[in-house]
Amino acid sequence: MLVLAASAASALAQETGIGDDSVPTRPVIAFNRWQEDWSVLADPRTPREPFDDLKYIPLSLGDPKTYLSLGADVRERFEANDAASFGVGGSHPADYVISRMEVDADLHVADQIQVFTQLQSDFAPGKTVLTPVDQDRLDLEQAFVTVTEPLAGGTLKLRFGRQQFAFDLQRFISARDGPNVRQSYDAAWADYEHGGWRFIAFYSQSVQDRDLRAFDDYSSGRLTYGGVRAERRLWEGAQLAVYVSRFTQDQAKYLTVTGNDHREIVDAHFSGARSGFDWDIEGMNQTGRIGPDAIAAWAFGSLGGYTFGHVALTPRLGLQIDAASGDRDPADHRLGTFNPLFPNGYYVTLAGYTGYVNFVHVKPSLTVHPTRNLKLMLAAAGQWRETTADAVYTQPNIPVANTAGRPGSYTGAYGQIRADWAISEHYSAAIEAVHFAVAEVIRQAGGHDGDYLGVELKFGW
Repeated sequence: MLVLAASAASALAQETGIGDDSVPTRPVIAFNRWQEDWSVLADPRTPREPFDDLKYIPLSLGDPKTYLSLGADVRERFEANDAASFGVGGSHPADYVISRMEVDADLHVADQIQVFTQLQSDFAPGKTVLTPVDQDRLDLEQAFVTVTEPLAGGTLKLRFGRQQFAFDLQRFISARDGPNVRQSYDAAWADYEHGGWRFIAFYSQSVQDRDLRAFDDYSSGRLTYGGVRAERRLWEGAQLAVYVSRFTQDQAKYLTVTGNDHREIVDAHFSGARSGFDWDIEGMNQTGRIGPDAIAAWAFGSLGGYTFGHVALTPRLGLQIDAASGDRDPADHRLGTFNPLFPNGYYVTLAGYTGYVNFVHVKPSLTVHPTRNLKLMLAAAGQWRETTADAVYTQPNIPVANTAGRPGSYTGAYGQIRADWAISEHYSAAIEAVHFAVAEVIRQAGGHDGDYLGVELKFGW
């Protein structure tokens, strides 16, 4: 193996022109493990760590880009929640652990072919009411092949198989990292990059967790999502994206209608940063049909702020404003309830008290950095219903019983404290606490104030 590594290092030096005194940088552990490039370990100057022989296993004497890399992730989170669904419907306080373990193997053949496989094992010790996102004892999380080819001055990538993808801040299309079982898709994906442009086309069937036995997760044509997307870098640090997509779900259930849900979706997203300011703005419109009813729904999300870069603790003042439509008239055969598709709970809070449906959400925040590796965020938010004809919703789109049609658009307010600590290249920790003070419409439905605490530790190798 040492001979192979030495040969690969020589080839890498010739290929990249390495000959200066710069020390190569090790890859960081990425959110998507398949995006890491461990061929840098072919260079003997790269700093070494234990078990690097498993991070970079060269498979070719002449090409350092042909290799196999192994990896693993562990996430343990303790959660305490005394008001799931605000206590409506007989829910009880719960303290439990959600435990996620993943192992992966990443095969690269030159810069043209990648075969990535990832297994997952997820448990929820102490949780008495299990949902499909809580436990998946052993299953195939990802298994796909990517082919990369130069084309007309750009780069074409084709990816086929079980995979995870997300768009932008993951408001609506996410890998669902907050719960225990991440969201995978059995999909065909193509993207083409040329200059400042990127074009994407995809079709997917959402993977569902069955967990009756090992390796029984499945997808089908009963739940599909696909579309086309164009991205353009406008200037350094700014990007505009527009996509058109179609979502289908058989026998979807809403408060006023049940049937096959077919939605045509148009989404626009603009993000950037300049002179201390940062912003992320997104709007989505949904039309189509569900059973006998037409669909006319929308959502808007914005998050912006200003960072005082030359002030102690580098404070950032932020403001988040979000809104999503509800169904204004249950009898008009026109469904206005927004479908958040595949949302990421991180975007609001991990407590799950807020669904991106029939709501208006205003959240100022302050973020500081006591040390380079520690970030503290404090926030307070108010929430309202977009229409009182529709219900109050919790994550992802679960209506709170006995709230639809009741008076009072104000639904409550919450305070949030979150700390993120990058302990080392391999370890990180986070703590999040949320207190939600409910409004009268929830109290009249039998609900009460809620408190959530999450303590998380992650390891990546």
